[in-house]
Amino acid sequence: PEVKKFVAWDYVVFAGLFLVCASIGVFFAVKERKKKTSKEFLVGGKQMTCGPIAFSLTSSFMSAVTVLGTPSEVYRYGASFILFFLSYALVIIFTAELFLPVFYRSGITSTYEYLELRFNKIVRLAATLIYILQTILYTGIVVYAPSLALNQVTGFDLWGSVVATGIVCTFYCTLGGLKAVVWTDAFQMIVMIVGFVTVLIRGTTLNGGSTKVWEDAYEGSRLNIFDFDADPLRRHTFWTIVIGGTFTWLGLYGVNQSTIQRCISCKSEKHAKLALYLNLLGLWTVLVCAVFCGLVMYSHYKSCDPWTADFISAPDQLMPYFVMDIFSSMPGVPGLFVACAFSGTLSTVAASINALATVTFEDLVKKGFPNLSEKMSTWISKGLCILYGVLCTSMAAAASLLGGVVQASLSIHGMCGGPMLGLFTLGIVFPCANWKGAVGGLLSGITLAFWAGTGSFIYPAPPTKSIPLQLSTLNCTLANSTGTLMAAAPTAAPDRPWLAETWYSLSYLYFSAIGCLGCAITGLSISFITGPNKGEDIPPVLIKPVCDLCCFWSARLRAFLWCGVRHDSQE
Repeated sequence: PEVKKFVAWDYVVFAGLFLVCASIGVFFAVKERKKKTSKEFLVGGKQMTCGPIAFSLTSSFMSAVTVLGTPSEVYRYGASFILFFLSYALVIIFTAELFLPVFYRSGITSTYEYLELRFNKIVRLAATLIYILQTILYTGIVVYAPSLALNQVTGFDLWGSVVATGIVCTFYCTLGGLKAVVWTDAFQMIVMIVGFVTVLIRGTTLNGGSTKVWEDAYEGSRLNIFDFDADPLRRHTFWTIVIGGTFTWLGLYGVNQSTIQRCISCKSEKHAKLALYLNLLGLWTVLVCAVFCGLVMYSHYKSCDPWTADFISAPDQLMPYFVMDIFSSMPGVPGLFVACAFSGTLSTVAASINALATVTFEDLVKKGFPNLSEKMSTWISKGLCILYGVLCTSMAAAASLLGGVVQASLSIHGMCGGPMLGLFTLGIVFPCANWKGAVGGLLSGITLAFWAGTGSFIYPAPPTKSIPLQLSTLNCTLANSTGTLMAAAPTAAPDRPWLAETWYSLSYLYFSAIGCLGCAITGLSISFITGPNKGEDIPPVLIKPVCDLCCFWSARLRAFLWCGVRHDSQE
């Protein structure tokens, strides 16, 4: 069945969203004209309250990858994705209680300043470069994914939308700084939820109510959520999602510049923590919406799967296809959905550009030219925003070669975020770690994670481990029903090295855990071999005494576990 393309109304709704976004940037640029410091531009002058920040955090991390990826993931593999609500909870608790207090109290703008205070300049530089690489890679995918999916389904021009996204984001980042980013995000979060809810309501009514959808999902075994198989090679089990997912998202959340930059821009530490916990509610809401969309989609297509029937060319296009399908009679609504997917992209890209500009300015430019005038530094910040906008947009062109979008993005985060998480954990939790250990740990963590990651890219896991559930094409009116299904002649399995069956077949959610543990263990060993740090030399602000939790009864034991850091002196 030929699904309808965009009509005039859809374009009107979509353009409306873009205009609102740009005008927010202009509004803040005009309003904040008087305050021209680079601090104000990059961190919002430490005046933000918890509400908008929470919205902003949620909408940045729920990019188009979530809007398009999660429903098709659930459609193909079942609803075990909902278990991420556990990992999100763990991530937020760790971030708010372990990482945030240290960053907030030490008064820094860039998380990597912490590394210099705690270790030295070399560690900071290494971490900064890795972060810049990771963010550009990821942002490229985030720009490319929705453009691809929407292009194939709605006939929206592919490179047109890639370039448009790049231009709009760069534009309102350059004009308005952090405040513009945060408020636009809050607006986009609302658009996203509205888009999801519309799809849910319409999809459920078309498929005979929620009980019917539930029964269909149950019969299609989409509801086997708690799978306690401990095999680390299986793609999504309870353990991979809760443990692997927590590591992956902690690397994304707990130590990521774009999160911490926003939390630091809060009025007080209390506001920052509140923002994180409110943001957890947002994450849960979006997750639940996305999973239910997947189930509704399954119920709708249970007897005719558009992917195996070749109506679409990639599973990421299921969601837009579904939307065009169920709203074909209601002009303007598909436009709202496209706006919803794109607003996810806009917020992520704008946040990344803003964070990249901050990091480059604080960690590279200021180091090279310490005595810049305020006016000059604001101009440099803006120039950096433009530079990174161009870089990320061109990275999207490279992302077109990467293949499966959702997994690629989480893998990149796992491979870069894991070692970084390990590095910050070394700094914050273990007073004895020294800079040699930090550098060694970071390198070994990156090597391990990239080895596993690239391996799994070259030798994809055997299908037995990532079992897509049954999809049928019984009732499809196939355009060319004969030739399509015969094409897959059995090919002889290529010779796979022994590593491919074990190490390379690891669930992609474990990359982060490997990187993190590799970094921490190597770092500690090197520190002990080269002579560990003396606790007395470290300012207590930079260490979080984790041991206080488990030995609150004995002051002496606590003081022993502090490794000589004087936590009692700062009271």
